[in-house]
Amino acid sequence: MAHPKRKISKTRRDKRRTHYKLTAPGLAQCPTTGEFHLPHRAFWLDGKLYYKGQVIMEKEVLA
Repeated sequence: MAHPKRKISKTRRDKRRTHYKLTAPGLAQCPTTGEFHLPHRAFWLDGKLYYKGQVIMEKEVLA
């Protein structure tokens, strides 16, 4: 069974882990509404579903 020959210090361990970072998601702007959204995904705005600047679906209102 493999085991380390020497103890890895906390500093050396933490230096290795500095590369794990979160990145902010890239946002696209809708040409029709000007709303920011995730690229290549549909989004809701005022009860309408938009994709590529076009209305795909409208939300039904239950009475």
